[in-house]
Amino acid sequence: MMVSCKLALKTVLSAALVTIAATVEAKAPALTDAAGNYRIANSSRIHFSVGQTGGGGGIAGNFAKFSGAFRIDGNIERSSVEFTLYPDSVRASERRIEDFLRSSAVFDTANFQTVTFRSTSVRQTGPDSATVEGALTARGKTRKERFAVRLTDWDKRSISFTIRGSIRRAPYGMDVGTPIYSNVVEFDMNIKGVRR
Repeated sequence: MMVSCKLALKTVLSAALVTIAATVEAKAPALTDAAGNYRIANSSRIHFSVGQTGGGGGIAGNFAKFSGAFRIDGNIERSSVEFTLYPDSVRASERRIEDFLRSSAVFDTANFQTVTFRSTSVRQTGPDSATVEGALTARGKTRKERFAVRLTDWDKRSISFTIRGSIRRAPYGMDVGTPIYSNVVEFDMNIKGVRR
């Protein structure tokens, strides 16, 4: 009796593990499985930070307004991304920091209302990751930048990614405060795309 109970329990556990493994595998598709056209949802989060030398607090914030779209192709290298940030919507811990970021010293929102990114190449680096390169335009200056992308969630109607990148701010004329503040802006984004 004891042997048959142990055997039955072992069979049930094995079946449960197979089911769990199949479920996990089904929820982590390859990027090619998510092929389609998407718009970037308002529930996405665009966070940035600039460190302070000597271990100070630095500056951190996010953008409340943005828009964009992307296409995931069955051949990942033919995928594309277009993204627009509206610097006037920048949010930080204090109003004075927000005003400073909007000023002519940083984003100069009186003269430049948008920051745009348009991809020029996409390279898959793993089953759920890719590198996206493209032209970033801020304050009228355009440079090539690179972002690391990782798939975090997916279903038939939407897809989510984490996107990280490090951008030097001096080439865009935003080097105020260096060397006290780092010349590098770290972007940490959670992007949700809704299928169109």
